[in-house]
Amino acid sequence: MVSIDEVARQAGVSTATVSRALSGRGHVSAGAKAKVEAAAKSLGYVVSASASSLASGRTRNIGVLVPFLDRWFFSTVLSGIASALMRRGYDITLYSLTADRAERHDIFDTFLRRQRVDGVIAISLELGEEETERLVALDLPVIAIGGPNPRLTTLTVDDVAVARLATEHLLALGHRAIAHIGASPEFDIDFHIPTQRRQGFEQALADAGITVSPSLFEPADFTIEGGFRAAKQLLGKPGGRPTAIFAASDEMAIGALLAARELGYRVPEDLSVIGIDGHELGEFFRLTTVDQFPLGQGERAADAILEALESTDAETPTHRPGELPFELIVRGSTARLPA
Repeated sequence: MVSIDEVARQAGVSTATVSRALSGRGHVSAGAKAKVEAAAKSLGYVVSASASSLASGRTRNIGVLVPFLDRWFFSTVLSGIASALMRRGYDITLYSLTADRAERHDIFDTFLRRQRVDGVIAISLELGEEETERLVALDLPVIAIGGPNPRLTTLTVDDVAVARLATEHLLALGHRAIAHIGASPEFDIDFHIPTQRRQGFEQALADAGITVSPSLFEPADFTIEGGFRAAKQLLGKPGGRPTAIFAASDEMAIGALLAARELGYRVPEDLSVIGIDGHELGEFFRLTTVDQFPLGQGERAADAILEALESTDAETPTHRPGELPFELIVRGSTARLPA
């Protein structure tokens, strides 16, 4: 294997300069850094993780807690985290945190205490008081994406405001018979995001003087299939059908688009549909959505954890509500209600 001494000789610098240049810790001039990187690349030198850890006390590894690995939103946030950390020379260790109490106990009491990570990012997980206490006791930087936790630094999206924006868009187009595809109770976990989105929907209707109709709500499971089934229920009920559907996720909204097509409804001429998330398939389906930039959420979380690792300021604020951005993206699935 190529040694750090060989890199130093070829670059014409000291081994200390090589170490600082490749680790990103400590000041190195741009010229010296370029020479070191060129020498390392030509020699095929890779920093030894174990040697670097011994020298710095850092593992250059971040633990990521995630509730689902097979859902688009979480995998997209995770992709943002992984890309941002990789650019800075960090690896990730992934912990899938299910509802199983024994498995959660093992992660917090055993895996995270093995000192294999420099910090922890939790994606949309509502941690119990005991779990939060165990994280704090690790004495490591922790960044939580999701709802507020007064003891952790959190990056949040105001889901009530997101839902209000989506609903107000439909109201502005003249729709009043607006249906909502939300979540069944078993999917309303971890900060109760579906409940918050339903609250935003109902608040917007109330502000417009519209009485909320229970018959215009249908629960689903945040999948395309679930949205398809829910929309068929809403559109197939006897009596007046909705002129618009607000789905609490883009995947359910895409399912609603497919259901409308199967039932012979034209979108947006006969039915407007809007979702939330910013799904990568949204542009293909011309879906109007409120984009909450999940890839960017992951990148922001990675930047925040690295900033915390590099910062010496102990006065960093812990809870900054509403910090994560969202934006209405109007495409072809919503239109003004015909007179």
